[in-house]
Amino acid sequence: MACNPRNAFPGTVYSNADRRMDLYGENVEVDYRGYEVTVENFIRLLTDRWDEGVPAGKRLGTDEGSNILIYMTGHGGSEFLKFQDSEEISSWDLADAFSQMREKKRYNEMLFMIDTCQANTLYRQFYASGMIATGSSEEDESSYSHHADNDVGVAVIDRWTYYVLDFLETQVTGPTSEKTLGDLFDSYDIRKIHSNPGVRWDLFPGGEAAGRSRRVVDFFGNVQSVEVQGNRTETELWREDIAGLRGLIAEYEKRAEHQEMNQTKMYTATAAVGAKISTCDNSQTSRVKAMNIQDEIDWKRQVGGITVIGGLAAIWFLGPMFLS
Repeated sequence: MACNPRNAFPGTVYSNADRRMDLYGENVEVDYRGYEVTVENFIRLLTDRWDEGVPAGKRLGTDEGSNILIYMTGHGGSEFLKFQDSEEISSWDLADAFSQMREKKRYNEMLFMIDTCQANTLYRQFYASGMIATGSSEEDESSYSHHADNDVGVAVIDRWTYYVLDFLETQVTGPTSEKTLGDLFDSYDIRKIHSNPGVRWDLFPGGEAAGRSRRVVDFFGNVQSVEVQGNRTETELWREDIAGLRGLIAEYEKRAEHQEMNQTKMYTATAAVGAKISTCDNSQTSRVKAMNIQDEIDWKRQVGGITVIGGLAAIWFLGPMFLS
């Protein structure tokens, strides 16, 4: 739309005829534009069915802790929405994609909003859990535009979207706003919208009561929840790491000592059995066996000693740097 040759203001998109806010401003990042916006790419984006070479900027990058907002608008009808006036996406297509996302743990909660003629039919086939869906019009109803920009020559925004945006601009005053989805949906005024908006709650855990209590900024504000693991400083964290290294060294020494004792006992028992079976061994052969056993034990002691010395050297070298 911003780069359409029919746009009298190239590179801009306005939601109001006064053109006071450019929705395509410098702080807006567009990942798909023009003929990249296809049904196939949209479904691949949702389900993450991409080749390995697709960059991160073209992926959704969500997980089981993510809240997702999907806001769609355009020309549509009963259980379908047009893409580029050349193809359509159906309610079943979306339902299957959202189900795959749920199976792959690609979202925690999802808010689906659709503004088109017969919009409420588009979420009719949804069955994935954790979703709230809302639309601008019932079956056999049109979704009307709000006003046109005479300089552009077309309507710039639909009525339902206009009043949703008005609520966000006037009621949701910041990223900590306590306005809920219940407040947003209660603001729908049929007399202003000229159609009957709908809301579907049954897929959301806890139903309508739980869904109405969700904050608007849980989906629109992009506020991330962060777990803070105490207020420890970097020095304290390094002390813990060094203490852990000392513990590992002590554990290794204990295991090496235990293994050495077991092997000594085993060799001693083997030598005793051999002495009972064979009476032909002379003292020189016994001395050779004893030397072999002692050499192996000495070698293992050396390896263990090198490991311990290396660990202590690391502690000696790093300790003054991070504990001072």
